[in-house]
Parts: sequence; C-alpha cells; structure tokens
Amino acid sequence: MPMLDLRDLRVGYGGTSVLDGLSLTVERGELVCLLGPSGCGKTTALRAVGGYLLPDSGQVLIDGEEMGSRPPELRPVATVFQSYALFPHMTVLDNVTFGLRLQGMGREEREASAREMLETVGMAERAGAYPSELSGGQQQRVALARALVLKPKALLLDEPLSNLDAGLRVRMREEVRAVQRRFDIAMLFVTHDQEEAMAIGDRIALLHHGKVVQQGAPLDVYDHPCDAYCARFLGSVNELRLGDGRTVAFRKEGVRLTPDGAFSGRVVQAMFLGSQWEYAIDVDGQVVRVRQDRSLVLKVGDSVRFDVARPLEWKEGA
Repeated sequence: MPMLDLRDLRVGYGGTSVLDGLSLTVERGELVCLLGPSGCGKTTALRAVGGYLLPDSGQVLIDGEEMGSRPPELRPVATVFQSYALFPHMTVLDNVTFGLRLQGMGREEREASAREMLETVGMAERAGAYPSELSGGQQQRVALARALVLKPKALLLDEPLSNLDAGLRVRMREEVRAVQRRFDIAMLFVTHDQEEAMAIGDRIALLHHGKVVQQGAPLDVYDHPCDAYCARFLGSVNELRLGDGRTVAFRKEGVRLTPDGAFSGRVVQAMFLGSQWEYAIDVDGQVVRVRQDRSLVLKVGDSVRFDVARPLEWKEGA
C-alpha cells in the first residue's frame, strides 16, 4: 500500500481546469519529484494533499486512509514552503517547537524533541537565533526540522531550494536526500527544475495540463520520453532533418564524434563548460549542439563527422 495515494484529482478555478485527473502514488521511503512548468498544477496538487484546498473531485489517501475534508492540522503530513514560512519573531527553537505545542505536548518534551531534530539537521548551535540572523541554507534546515519533528507520514516540499544560490542548491539537495533516507519518509518534492528533479528524485512525475503524462526513474524518463513535450522539457533536444524526410532526435551528449561518422558538419561555436566542451555544429544549414569530454578540443571552423549514438524516439504527433 502506498503511503501517499492521489486518485483522479480535479481542481478548477473560474472555469479553468488546473488539475485534470491527476493520479500519483508515493511509497514509504521514496522521494518523488513532481516536475513541470509554472502553471501546470504542481503547487495546487501539493495544496490538495496538505488540505489547504479541497479538490472538486478525486481522493487523497495517506497510509490507506481517505482524508476527505480533514483540515491541514489533522492530516499526517508536513509542508516545507518555498519561502520557509518561519516566524520572524520566534527563535529557531520556538519555530521548531511550535507545531508540537499545538499538538499539546508538554514544554520539556517538545524542547527535547526540537533540540534533537536541530542536532540532526546541524542547527543545534543556532537554537537561540532568529530567522533574520540565518542564511538561506540555515533557514531551509530549520524549516525541515520544524516539519520533521512532527513525525509526519508524508513530507511535502514546494520548491524549497529555489531561493538559494546555485552552489548552495546543490549542497542542500544532498542534505534533503540524506534527511529523507535517514527518516525513511515518503516525500513529494515539487520543482520546475529538471536537473534538480533528476539529481534528487527516486522517481519523476512530469505534469502537463494538470495531469501526469510520464513517470519513472530519472534515467528512464530522460532516455525514453513518451512524447515530444516530455523530451524537450527534460533537456535540450537536437532534431536533425534528413534528406529522406525523416528526423533524428538526440540529446547533446548522445553524439559520438568519429572520423567515419554518418553525419558531417563544421564547428561554428565552442564553449568551455569546465568538465566538458559544448560545440555547435552546422550540418547543411542545421545547427546541432553536442557535448564532449574536455579532452577533445575543437576550434571554430573545424570539420567533424559524428554518429548519433543514442537517438530519442517518441510517438508521432505526440
């Protein structure tokens, strides 16, 4: 039985459908990334699970129990919001104990639980600090601690890393993953960043027009998209038209440069990316982009030949 089970959720506003039959499960100990562009229904789905809005139809089940119209405070879930939503007038410790106080836990017990959780996320030494005295990454850890101390059956995260700089985002991905593994909790992580989803998720569920159009392990959905939308959203796609009217599609890294390759072209741009080079290659007026190991250095104007080692395929007209 999945820990979190969303069944045919439908939500509309003013005649516009936001969720159009969204169904998704999350197992205990699994981190599922709900991925899609702005406006596709990701946050609406999270709000429906958390009880912050009631769907027009469909069901939300947590550990097999239907939530119905149960309000947020009576659902066995916790949410980490994009803004972290820490109380600015409360210390770190008071922020983490807040939910426990609402549950009626005594002061000594809730403070002991909060300090233990702050120790887990590496924030025990800042228990007396206020949110304004913390960095973005520290605030994120406190928000995680405040959610996890409630011992929820499912943890919901609404783009929790989007306010962090690039380097800190990468580090916090690792920390979120470590926390998830330690607590063996079902986690639904909303993001619009495909790289983030592939780096952190056990499974990716890609949304389009309010429904899940593809889901699976990151490598599977990346290499085997079900349609053109999924292929293009998950990463850059080259689409090279052939002389017989067919088109071969492939990702930047799906190319093998070789002297006897089936395709030939000329390098028109070379960009050094640190661990790799990215080249733009003109093939009879069509420009394709490829990524190669940094050991292979080409110059603008060089002639090259290549094969498409990993073509992408999807249903025609999709």
